[in-house]
Amino acid sequence: MTEAQQLDHPRPHPARTILYMIVSFVFRLVQFVLIVVGIAVGVSTAVIWVGFPILLATTSFVRWSGDRERGWAARMLNVPLPPVQRRPYEEGQPLLRRWVTRLSDPTTWRDLAYLMAAFPLACLELGIALASIVLLPMAIWVTPWLGWLHGELALALLGPDRTKRLEQKAQRLQASRARGVDAAEAERRRIERDLHDGAQQRLVAVAMSLGRAKSKFDQDPQAVRDLIDEAHLDAKLAVSELRDLARGIYPAVLGDRGLDAALSAQAAKSPIPVDVSVDVDPRPPAAVETTAYFIVGETLTNIAKHSGATEAGVKVWRTDDHVVVEITDNGHGGAEVRPGGGLAGLADRAATIDGVITVVSPVGGPTVIRADLPCQW
Repeated sequence: MTEAQQLDHPRPHPARTILYMIVSFVFRLVQFVLIVVGIAVGVSTAVIWVGFPILLATTSFVRWSGDRERGWAARMLNVPLPPVQRRPYEEGQPLLRRWVTRLSDPTTWRDLAYLMAAFPLACLELGIALASIVLLPMAIWVTPWLGWLHGELALALLGPDRTKRLEQKAQRLQASRARGVDAAEAERRRIERDLHDGAQQRLVAVAMSLGRAKSKFDQDPQAVRDLIDEAHLDAKLAVSELRDLARGIYPAVLGDRGLDAALSAQAAKSPIPVDVSVDVDPRPPAAVETTAYFIVGETLTNIAKHSGATEAGVKVWRTDDHVVVEITDNGHGGAEVRPGGGLAGLADRAATIDGVITVVSPVGGPTVIRADLPCQW
C-alpha cells in the first residue's frame, strides 16, 4: 500500500454507499449499546470483582468490532484498510495480564474512538441515505462525498498508526530503490546490446568498405565508387540507428515541447487509432515526464501486439501532487501483472519514482492501465 493510497482514496459508488449507511446503522446501534452498557456496568461493579469479566468481554468486543469495521469499510467505501498488527501477548499469560496488554495497545483505544464516533454519524447518514433513495441529485453528489468523508475517518482511526505507516514507507522505498536499480541495469544492457548489434556493426561495415576502397583506389575506380556508395549507405543507417537509440534514452521532443507533443507523436506512430488528452499544467518534473512517456509508449506497443484492440485512448492529467496516466483499449482483456512480464516492467519503471501501476482488465475487455506518478518524492 502506498502513502498516496493511504491519504487519498476514490469516492465510493453511490449505491454501495447508500447500502453501507443503511446496514451500518443497525450494527452501530448494537455496538454502541453493548459497549456503553458494558463499560458502565463493568466500572460500577469492578469493586466487587464482577466488573472485570464484563470489562474484559467489552474490550474483546471492541477489538472484534474494529476488525469487522475495517473489512466492511474497505469493501463498501474503497478504503485501503489492511488488518492491523496488535500488540502481542505471551502464551500462558494470566487472563488479567492479557487484558492489561490489550488496554495498553493504542489500536484498542483507536477502535473504541471510531465506534463511539460512528454511532452519531450513523444516525445522520441513515437520514441522508433514505433521502438519497428518493432524491437522485443527493444520491449522485452528496452521498458519495459523505461516504468519502466517512472513509477518511475510518482511515484515520482504524488504519495503521504513524509508526506503522513510516515503517511501510521505508519498506516501500527500499523495494522501489531495488527495482529502480534493476530497471537501470536492464536499460544499460539494452543500450549496450543495441549499440553492439546495430550502430557498431554498421560502423565496422563502413570501415571495411573504406578499407577495401582504399586498396582498389588505383586499380578499379568503378569498384571504389561502389564501395564508397555502400559505406555511405551504412553510415546513414548507423546515424539513423544512433538517433533512434538516443530517442529511446530521452526523446528530444519531450524535453523541448513536453508531454502533449511527445505523446501525440507516439500515438501518430501507432498502428491503431489512439485518442490523446493531456492536461498537466504546471509542467511536472523531468523524471515524471520521462516515466509517463515510456509507460505510454510501452503500453501502446503491447496493445498493438497482443490486445486485438481496434482503438485506444491515452489520458494524462495532473492533481496537486500527482500526474495520472490512464491508457485504455477495447481489446479482449485478460492482461495482468506477471513476474518478468511487460506490465511488471512498467510497474518497475513507475516504482523508480515511487509511482504505482494499476491494471483493470476483465476477460473480454476493456483494459485500463493507470499510473499514479508523484511529483514529489
